[in-house]
Amino acid sequence: MKITDAQVFVGGPGKNYVTLKIMTDQGVYGLGDATLNNRETLPAAYLTDYLIPNLIGMDPRNSEDIWQFFYRGAYFRRGPIAMAAFGAIDMALWDIKGKLANMPLYQLFGGKSREGAMVYAHATGADLEDLMDSVAHFVEQGYKAVRVQCGIPGMPSASYAVPETKGASTEYMTDFSGVRPKVETWDTGTYMRYMPGALAEIRARFGPDLHILHDVHHRLLPREAAEFAKSVESVGLFWLEDPTPAEDQEALRLLRAHSTVPVAIGEVFNSIWECNKLIENELIDFIRVAATYAGGITHVKRIIDLAGLHHVRTGFHGAPSHSPICMAAHAHLNAWAPNFGIQEYLVLGTPACDALFPSDHRMENGMVYVSDAPGLGVDFDETEAKRYTYSPGSHPVVRLQDGTIWNY
Repeated sequence: MKITDAQVFVGGPGKNYVTLKIMTDQGVYGLGDATLNNRETLPAAYLTDYLIPNLIGMDPRNSEDIWQFFYRGAYFRRGPIAMAAFGAIDMALWDIKGKLANMPLYQLFGGKSREGAMVYAHATGADLEDLMDSVAHFVEQGYKAVRVQCGIPGMPSASYAVPETKGASTEYMTDFSGVRPKVETWDTGTYMRYMPGALAEIRARFGPDLHILHDVHHRLLPREAAEFAKSVESVGLFWLEDPTPAEDQEALRLLRAHSTVPVAIGEVFNSIWECNKLIENELIDFIRVAATYAGGITHVKRIIDLAGLHHVRTGFHGAPSHSPICMAAHAHLNAWAPNFGIQEYLVLGTPACDALFPSDHRMENGMVYVSDAPGLGVDFDETEAKRYTYSPGSHPVVRLQDGTIWNY
């Protein structure tokens, strides 16, 4: 069995999804997701110019060897562009493998550990009351876990993932349009004085059973992160996400020494080598890698296995920058992983997205149920894909009040 061709498609409803389709001489094809949010043309070019020419003629069943060929064969390793491209190839090869076996991928991993995987929604608001309405909306929809972010009185501009006006809080998405990024202004003191009380009010309003998550988005220094974590212990957070930039992995020791709040980190990590010490030293409770950015199913399974040895659970990144192909890979990993924790889930199931990526994966009452179709269980409609073109965008940048660039 040989790979005969591969194509890359860029575009989608509201997103520049990067979709890889690998074809074989037996008519079986596989799909992968290489979407690198707001830098989508880079993994697409890497696939087209460098990787696909090497794929042609390879046996798609040898997914391990092919992963090693591209990873070890590259002198300059890792990084988000390369790992997203490798990840797309790896997903597509696993998709082919599952179709050849006539089995869903979770069966090839070892079978299900659970029937449904708990997901969390993004609740947000221009202010705290607006956020409360957003949380109530998702609770009514059956969600058991909700990430909460809100506007902060006295903050010079809307903080991370927060709408500027009320009323858009149930389906709010950050606007990434335009090559020149928007600028947000951040003030740490204002945040640290306000947010612990806001989180306490959310807990008081919705009771002890709702899983509440909060994302700091790398905005605090290590000492500030430790102080903040200690101040919100009584809230009983499910997790505190990205309290401080994790490039300095030893900094998490300070937080651990002062607080028992569960910590989730890793959505910007690209390999096991960026998180192995955090896991081995048990400085985090949830690992947030994604199958796209972290090199595909083959590599993410290694991270899951390492995490399981150290009481660290999964909490895969699931922002809308991951296409339904990546989310399908997560669905199979979540069904299998004995150390599953939770899955981030933003609404992908629009009619336009379903038309482009048809599947039988489903979300009901805050749980995702994996499809039993062979392989990834998601398809790609090339006719629908012709409706979409690439539109460049950028993440916002953050400045302190004096103009200093800060962490996004």
